[in-house]
Amino acid sequence: MKETAQTTGKAGKSGYFKAPVFAVAPMIDWTDRHYRFFARQLSSHALLYTEMIVADAILRGDREKLLGHDASEHPVALQLGGSDPAKMAEAARIAEGFGYDEINMNVGCPSDRVQSGTFGACLMQEPALVADCIAAMKAAVKIPVTVKCRIGVDDQDPEVALRDLVQRVKDAGTDAVWVHARKAWLKGLSPRENREIPPLDYGLVHRLKAENANLFIGLNGGLQRLDQALSHLDPLSLPTRATGTGAEAACGAPLDGVMLGRAAYHDSGLLTAADGYFVHPLTGAEPMPVDRDGFSDHDHKLSLDFWSGIRDAMADYAAAHIENGGRLIHVTRHMVGLFQGWPGARRYRQILSTEATRKDAGPQVIHAAFDAVFEAVTARQAAE
Repeated sequence: MKETAQTTGKAGKSGYFKAPVFAVAPMIDWTDRHYRFFARQLSSHALLYTEMIVADAILRGDREKLLGHDASEHPVALQLGGSDPAKMAEAARIAEGFGYDEINMNVGCPSDRVQSGTFGACLMQEPALVADCIAAMKAAVKIPVTVKCRIGVDDQDPEVALRDLVQRVKDAGTDAVWVHARKAWLKGLSPRENREIPPLDYGLVHRLKAENANLFIGLNGGLQRLDQALSHLDPLSLPTRATGTGAEAACGAPLDGVMLGRAAYHDSGLLTAADGYFVHPLTGAEPMPVDRDGFSDHDHKLSLDFWSGIRDAMADYAAAHIENGGRLIHVTRHMVGLFQGWPGARRYRQILSTEATRKDAGPQVIHAAFDAVFEAVTARQAAE
């Protein structure tokens, strides 16, 4: 998608999208345009994030390659990395021209590569600079500008560091803060260890929300299941069929959104249930009950027509990508996590993991993989 007029979002009281919001986290090397197209087929209402893109790359590099995306991806947010307010503002302006629905500043990634560029989680130590970047981007664009951060780094006291950062970016005009509810250790832990070892502190995020009623605050980190995520939200904002909601808010206020990362990637089928609980961030469309006809023995019992539609959409998308010089594996590598726990899932993964890697592989591989599941499910149902 080339530069276009901006997309108009449906904002809530904070100026951000109407709560509650369900989001898929930005993940380097994973949430590229091919994954986002796939995720959008599974959920119409999820807010999708790009991989982090460095502001300098946008200013100097191939903008279409970096920022281009399929029109179906909306709502889609761009995560920016950087710490120079002027560069961040110009990169945000360019991204707005490409039609993104939100600009998100990365203040949470702990990798060495990010630290060497003076952005990511190390910016938790420079809240005034983060606020300057937010203020500069807010002055440059009309779409929401947000922050994704940790609760602190290294020896910082999260009770102090997180509140300081949030107050500063709030004063600078941020529309939302997404909090990964763990510290990041900049020395001594790998990026993977930083996602798993530092303890989660959901209570701090709920207390932060209680202190900032008019600021959208969303939660990330350690969320593995949809029902677990729902427990952090206001039950009054969700359909009455939602159970267990609000349970985690006893120590503070219910949160405005939840963001899943690797859980949504490795078990992408869970995205199919999200639309049953969350409004569409842009249009405000109400949650849609999941269409079920028992075509499965797993939790995601969607209709055969639904899954056939996913198969056909991905096959058509892959065919277009191949025609433009790409390879099938660029698309299918993101699809391996689908059908977790289903009959035929192992064969599905085998087909995508082996046949899709061949240089001449085409969209028929996707059809074969889906057919393995369809046939296994049908056979099991016939035997029951």
